[in-house]
Amino acid sequence: MIIGVPREIKDGEHRVAITPAGVDALTGAGHRVLIEQQAGAGSGIPDEEFAKHGAQIVDVAQVWGAAEMVVKVKEPLPAEYGYLRDDLVLFTYLHLASAEELTRALLASGVTGVAYETVETDDGRLPLLEPMSEVAGRLATQIGAHCLESTWGGRGVLLGGVTGVAPAEVVVIGCGSVGRNAAQVAVGMGAQVSVLDVQAERLRHVQETTHGNIITLFSTPYAVRRSVQYADLVIGAVLIHGARAPRLVTEEMVAAMKPGSAIVDVAIDQGGCIETIHPTSHSAPTYTEHGVVHYAVPNMPALVPRSATHALTSCTLPYMMQIADLGLDAALADDPALARGLNVRGGEITYRAVAEALPGLA
Repeated sequence: MIIGVPREIKDGEHRVAITPAGVDALTGAGHRVLIEQQAGAGSGIPDEEFAKHGAQIVDVAQVWGAAEMVVKVKEPLPAEYGYLRDDLVLFTYLHLASAEELTRALLASGVTGVAYETVETDDGRLPLLEPMSEVAGRLATQIGAHCLESTWGGRGVLLGGVTGVAPAEVVVIGCGSVGRNAAQVAVGMGAQVSVLDVQAERLRHVQETTHGNIITLFSTPYAVRRSVQYADLVIGAVLIHGARAPRLVTEEMVAAMKPGSAIVDVAIDQGGCIETIHPTSHSAPTYTEHGVVHYAVPNMPALVPRSATHALTSCTLPYMMQIADLGLDAALADDPALARGLNVRGGEITYRAVAEALPGLA
């Protein structure tokens, strides 16, 4: 199979969808790998390193035009829609439930889209989302600490406090991979941390792993409202597999927050769980509404591209190999987890949660 790896063009995106080790594995199995010039530069991987392991370094038109499967990190942007075609497999993060324009483009092209974020094992794990959720969760607390600084428009609160001064109140909504990692970092930085979720087992796990140094709460509208009201930093970490995130924090709740407090909504890829949130970018990461600093960059892990690239590609490579070795149909038939990643094919939506989120396109 011919595998194409274009350079990412999303604002601030410096990750790349493959490493030299991945190239070595694919070419060693007899496949061709086409990589766009400078695709790995942002992750510290020069073209020469890819070429040494058998990749062909070409221009963007050759990558998209010759490839049978294109692997990316982020979803195609409008400048790339013209490259989509009905005999192409696209393997990347798509997050279609909150992306009607992109979904329309994929359907119009007939491309087969396999989404990293909906590849799901029988026990409910999301193996291709987990590494970036881990990165994003840890970053969320770091970024939130910066948002509380006065230069970012925050209220000038030190997350961990200092002798004689209370630490910041951090509220994490959602206790999956993002929430657990955000809470662990916040505890490590000395903050007072509360975590909300609807699942007792998740709350119990995070309480045990942080040695009881957090407050765990069952997520109800009352608990969310009360927690947000007193928070210095709110981290949105809600995920419903493949679906649009529920809006758990209303505009009224945001308006009742302390002036200069901050929100980091990691759920923004799936539409966000804060009513006042909208996507931002690495070049303009924050805005202020109701006196609250909002951060909502959809590709947060791009801030640490070297770590994120290696974490992601170590998980995606086995699935790339399956598709390349067996062909897509056989790979989907052989692996139910991969089959759940199929979101669009032949002009139709094939993933239920996306169809339910975008009923006009189903």
